[in-house]
Amino acid sequence: MKVQVKKLHPDVKMEFAHKGDSGIDLYSAETTEISPGEIKLIKTGIKIAIPEGFEGQIRPKSGLALNKGITVLNTPGTIDSGYRGEIGVIAINHGKEKFTAEKGKKIAQLVFNKIETPEIEIVEELKETTRGEGGFGSTGL
Repeated sequence: MKVQVKKLHPDVKMEFAHKGDSGIDLYSAETTEISPGEIKLIKTGIKIAIPEGFEGQIRPKSGLALNKGITVLNTPGTIDSGYRGEIGVIAINHGKEKFTAEKGKKIAQLVFNKIETPEIEIVEELKETTRGEGGFGSTGL
């Protein structure tokens, strides 16, 4: 799979930290502060063209989550193959201190996945299962 990347500024980047990593690091294109409990959209300064049949998933960086309480609010954030706008990260600060997302620093990661497009069939009834309609803790906590 080949993904085309357009840089909106010459100094922005996205790169794999290590060979074999599943997530490619996304970096902040701007410096912005996020207060505890605050939600911010952090721009990455890149646009991408994901091939049809694939999606991009924006996921948190484990170090930021553990050490600073910073995570991606709608994790994983889905980037559809038809989207061509700038990639943004919806970040939330669950920590107790103000966090500064510095320009050029890692803010999230992007993982690509193959997507199956189902054929939707509207029916009057669904096949019964042993679980039935049980959900939300019905199998025990």
